[in-house]
Amino acid sequence: MEVIICPDAEAVAQLAAAKVERVARDRGPEPVIGVATGSSPVALYDALAARVASGELDLSDAHAFALDEYVGLPPGHPESYAEVIRRTVTEPLRLDPARVHVPDGRAQDLEAAAAAYEDAIAAAGGVDVQILGIGSNGHVGFNEPTSSLASRTRIKTLTARTRFDNARFFASADEVPTHCLTQGLGTIMAAHEVVLVAQGDGKAEAIAGLVEGPVTAMVPGSVLQLQRRATVIVDEAAASGLRLADYYRETYERKPDWQRFRTGL
Repeated sequence: MEVIICPDAEAVAQLAAAKVERVARDRGPEPVIGVATGSSPVALYDALAARVASGELDLSDAHAFALDEYVGLPPGHPESYAEVIRRTVTEPLRLDPARVHVPDGRAQDLEAAAAAYEDAIAAAGGVDVQILGIGSNGHVGFNEPTSSLASRTRIKTLTARTRFDNARFFASADEVPTHCLTQGLGTIMAAHEVVLVAQGDGKAEAIAGLVEGPVTAMVPGSVLQLQRRATVIVDEAAASGLRLADYYRETYERKPDWQRFRTGL
């Protein structure tokens, strides 16, 4: 795991976008990108969109797979992740909508829908680079504490804390769904590379547990310690709980230029 501490949230977004772009280019003309919702990756998508708009990056042949979807929201609901992905990813990055996939949270048979989603990822050749945020309780995707570290796409019940955190997107907390379909931790771990971003002191405890705590289902994101190519990019506030923060800064400062995602960062 590589941990990179940036001075602020904008630097996190720019560096993470550079990393995603580099992996996408290295993987060929049809990269498979795993996309997360939530507030953490939004600026990263904005930075990628700027590269697309300038002609620096072409993702028109890319495939994208969303991490998760609420169960039971009606078609077109503005807070369904299908709609969020359309607004924040598909359109700004000029992706082909036919190549953008979201779990079917309205399926009559949710277990079958979860299995079909796993099959679709496999048919695309697996995820080349998975973008992640992290919840304040350490969840990635909607893999809440005590999720199996080997889990695959499935239905999950959302914790009260996660529903509270997400209530700001809805008219009231009562409108936040209680269930979701989410890629499992095993699914996420199967990605070729993972890029996780976090900003703000509200994520400091989760980042400390992910990076320096034990690998435990109580902090689901800690499973990334076992990922061969995981990059964690955080701002100073999110890094405030890291005991080895100075070491991570020194390690990145001493990287040779050919290992950097972008000259000067």
